[in-house]
Amino acid sequence: MPHATAPVDLKTMRETASLLLDPDAEAPSPERLELLHLTLTGMVHVAIPEIEVASGKLPKDDIPRACALACVGEARMRLRLPSGETFEKQLVLTTKLARSVRALADHCQTLGCAS
Repeated sequence: MPHATAPVDLKTMRETASLLLDPDAEAPSPERLELLHLTLTGMVHVAIPEIEVASGKLPKDDIPRACALACVGEARMRLRLPSGETFEKQLVLTTKLARSVRALADHCQTLGCAS
């Protein structure tokens, strides 16, 4: 069955998340932060259904399945957080989203649902 969305791209997900998560990462400009937020949000929306499908093929008591679905739940929660009113709050929110993207990439790799 063809993908309903673009396939998950682990390399791009990790590189994008690293723009905020690397220890030597510099704070982006407000415009760049907005673009990163939108990009990371899109990556989460692409990865979640792929992880859910791959997880659904595993037994209900499978530990990687449980971990992946917990990560999906946390990523969904982060998508619902209100956007920051200040640059600093938006940076914190987007950094949390970057952590979710990195974790989702790891689960995609573990579950074999990425290109």
